[in-house]
Amino acid sequence: MAIEIAIETPLQDDVRALVEELNATLLELTPPEHCYHLTVEQMAGDDTTVFIARDDGQAIGCGALKRHDASVGEVKRMYTRPSHRGKKIGAKIVERVETLARQEGLKRLVLETGDRHPAAWTVYERAGFSRCGPVLDYPDSEWSVFYEKSL
Repeated sequence: MAIEIAIETPLQDDVRALVEELNATLLELTPPEHCYHLTVEQMAGDDTTVFIARDDGQAIGCGALKRHDASVGEVKRMYTRPSHRGKKIGAKIVERVETLARQEGLKRLVLETGDRHPAAWTVYERAGFSRCGPVLDYPDSEWSVFYEKSL
C-alpha cells in the first residue's frame, strides 16, 4: 500500500498518540527545557497546517507548517515512526510544507531541531535548507540546530 500524506486535524486519537510518541522520543535526546513542543491543541490553531502520513490508514508520520507572519513559516513537529524510517516520508512531508508555504506567498522557512538528530539534518539539507543562527524567539543553545530556506 502506498503512503498517503494529507492535511488533517491533529485532534484525532491516533494523531495524538503519534505526537505523544514524538514528544517521548525528543525527551530521550534533549532536556525538557530545550524541547519546544507544540501541543496538539496548538497544532490545531489557525496559524498551523498539519500533514499526516498514513500507511494503510495508520498514522505513521507528521509534520506541520506554522505561520509566524506574512513572510515566515516554520517547519514543526516532524516525525516518522521507526517502523517506517528510511522511506523518504519526512522528505515528502517537508516537500508538502514547502509547497504550501510557496502557494501562500511565504518568503522563508525556518526550523529548530535537536543537536542529536542527524537523520533530520539530512532530510532538511537534502531539501535545500542551510544551517543558520537562532531563528524566531528560540534561544541560542548547544541543544539546538537551526535551518532556513529562502522560497
